[in-house]
Amino acid sequence: MDDMTVEIGSYIKRFRQSRGLSIRELAKKANITASMLSQIERNLVNPSINTLKALSVELNVPMYRFFQSEEKTQKNLVVRSGQRKWLGNSAKNIAYELLIPDVQGSIEFCIMHIPPKELGEAFSMSHEGEEVAYILVGKTDILVDDMLYTLGAGDSIRIPSHTHHSWNNPYDDTCDVIFAVSPPSF
Repeated sequence: MDDMTVEIGSYIKRFRQSRGLSIRELAKKANITASMLSQIERNLVNPSINTLKALSVELNVPMYRFFQSEEKTQKNLVVRSGQRKWLGNSAKNIAYELLIPDVQGSIEFCIMHIPPKELGEAFSMSHEGEEVAYILVGKTDILVDDMLYTLGAGDSIRIPSHTHHSWNNPYDDTCDVIFAVSPPSF
């Protein structure tokens, strides 16, 4: 069995466990059998692309995270402006940039760009790990467990682990939010 398969199964298992899901729970959400998921996690079978996509969605993890090496290197400690990794969109227009070289450490540090007039109620999220956010530019509304907070440049907020929250920008200017999550959730 090749190393990539071993890493994929191990990562899926680690992400599932970090979210407090049983094999049966995740399998049901991803529309596969618990037996199949167990075999994937034990690296007995190779998951299809469609299965990986379904698991990615249900675990709220970008698919590329299933393929990352666990090797820790000291050569990439600095991220230069303009050389950041884009993590994609959790919603139609909201984009994330990784402010650290990779997501192998114990903390995730990103910037989120929320365009004007973007309403994010449809992508309310909850994840393991405490999140702290700082509004760098603009103004945003954040709904945290049914409490609405309006934050402007210079404001910050702490979001406890497993707390439902959604970011909205009903205003006329882009809002940039720097945030850290520990442990990483992307």
